[in-house]
Amino acid sequence: MALSDATTRIPVTLLTGFLGSGKTTLLNHVLKQPGMAATAVIVNEFGEIGLDHLLVESATEDFVLLNSGCLCCTVRGDIVNTLTDLFVSRVKGRVPYFTRAVIETTGLADPAPVLHALISDPIVAERYMIDGVVTTVDAVNGGGTLDRQPEAVKQAAVADRLILTKTDLAEPGALAALTARLTTLNPGAPQLRAAHGAIDPSALFGLGLFDPQTKSVEVQRWLNDEAVAAQHNDDHDGDDHDGHGDHHDVNRHDERIRAFCITRDRPISWSALSGWLDALASMRGDDLLRLKAIVAIAERPDQPVVLHGVQHLFHPPVLLPRWPSEDRRTRMVFITRGLPQQAIEESLTAFAEADLPAAAALPFG
Repeated sequence: MALSDATTRIPVTLLTGFLGSGKTTLLNHVLKQPGMAATAVIVNEFGEIGLDHLLVESATEDFVLLNSGCLCCTVRGDIVNTLTDLFVSRVKGRVPYFTRAVIETTGLADPAPVLHALISDPIVAERYMIDGVVTTVDAVNGGGTLDRQPEAVKQAAVADRLILTKTDLAEPGALAALTARLTTLNPGAPQLRAAHGAIDPSALFGLGLFDPQTKSVEVQRWLNDEAVAAQHNDDHDGDDHDGHGDHHDVNRHDERIRAFCITRDRPISWSALSGWLDALASMRGDDLLRLKAIVAIAERPDQPVVLHGVQHLFHPPVLLPRWPSEDRRTRMVFITRGLPQQAIEESLTAFAEADLPAAAALPFG
């Protein structure tokens, strides 16, 4: 893993959500807002969104400019080609200079492949970074969708922010049950409500490690480790060790998906950390839905390393110039499927105690 400077890359928000969850309505509303200026929006099909009343002109055959100042294009071939073409067009002045991007996925999409593309393709990863994942959830039908569709569970589990739509149509009891289920599934993601797609565009941006306006580091907002830890403690406090508790239906797809936070006071050597991450991705990558972390490295105690991983793949580690707060502990937030916290903690301890040679593979000078 080589060092990367995240502050020079274009932040990308991934907008996902199951069929009928209101992505199109949400996006159609957001695209009208002046706050979308300098934003490139990548959608699956213009016709689904009905942009005719929003168009200003065609920048090229493939791009359109909207009254809000943002730029729209459709996915051409695959997301890697689309992102590459967009960047090249920006450099050559064929489209307006954009400072952030939004990718809207299809309703049936597993978000992992798009996240993989942002991480694994060297050309894309050099120019773009994941700012956050926003998932829309239908407040009326969301519970049933989560029961029947594993893709919907995964979309909600990996989200940095959950947008509940159609809340004005949902029964209060069903809405309360859905929000509680989403909190259990993904306690680190704030839940917002959008009536008829109306939401401030700022709800979609600035979710990641760096604020694109200030370049500041907001680790707490990015990790939400306190929310994850609190929910994890609540889950364990409510465990029925006699086996007679009121548990979820075993057929629900989110029974095996868990979010938890690992905190370490002592720094770890880079070689031990990188070796552990390689082993974790190689052996259990399919079950590592997402990892976000800020890590205290023994070789650079005054400069933490930021990690972001999706299944088998990790963003190049980012070495921050300084700790963003007085809290200098390692904090790792995991979202896993059938991969228990104890197993991850034990493997990390084993690598740390092995005390591998620190000179092995520092990716920074």
